Amino acid sequence: MAGPAPIPSSIEEEPLISNRFLYRLTAVIAVLAALTVAISIGGRWFGERMALAGHTDSTEKFLIWIGQDELHLSADTIRFRDQRQNGVAERVDLYLTWPELEGYSAALRPRFDDIFQSSSLIFLQLSQGTMSRDMSGRLAPIYSRLFDGEPQQFDFGLMLHRLRADSGYGREVILTAPRPGATDYVVRCLLPIAGEKPTSGDCQRDIHIGQDLTVLYRFSSALLNDWQHIDASVRSFVENRLTK
Repeated sequence: MAGPAPIPSSIEEEPLISNRFLYRLTAVIAVLAALTVAISIGGRWFGERMALAGHTDSTEKFLIWIGQDELHLSADTIRFRDQRQNGVAERVDLYLTWPELEGYSAALRPRFDDIFQSSSLIFLQLSQGTMSRDMSGRLAPIYSRLFDGEPQQFDFGLMLHRLRADSGYGREVILTAPRPGATDYVVRCLLPIAGEKPTSGDCQRDIHIGQDLTVLYRFSSALLNDWQHIDASVRSFVENRLTK
């Protein structure tokens, strides 16, 4: 009886796993490894961005033109990411700790992220002036005509003026105080009622600085006891960053 037919050498020598399969497997492993590295790096980057939540602790200086005024502003004081760039801007929003007047940093992070600590921040909006008078200058020609009744003595040397129901200001009030050698201090506030707590920006005031720069700043009514110091410090902070 004839023995079994011989197996062709080409079949005998063919490996159980082809080279083509090995190449494909190696390529897939390399891609997966690259994806793992990318996810790891990207995850750390995204995690850092999430932790910063739009803040930056960079002290890079930007040269920004608003109207006729040129300012040097540090990145850590600029509130919004898209405003951290050189060039012409319609407005720039800043936030600063009080009383230090410092921008964001890791050490100060809770005061920027914790709503219960945000009353220790001052918020500034810098824009080109559109009105000839700042808030103090609008007291006699505008606000005084909207007052409802006699002024009341408030704390910290301030007088409280209630506004007519048809004034459009809702529950807001005007607080004023005389200043020797200067126009009266004027600030608009939405004071908390019984059972409420002050918010981080329930008082606001605007002042004119530089050529035609309007600085609108907001702060918590919990800081009204320091109104004189706040007003002087905000003015000094902005003036010191104007190009002379």
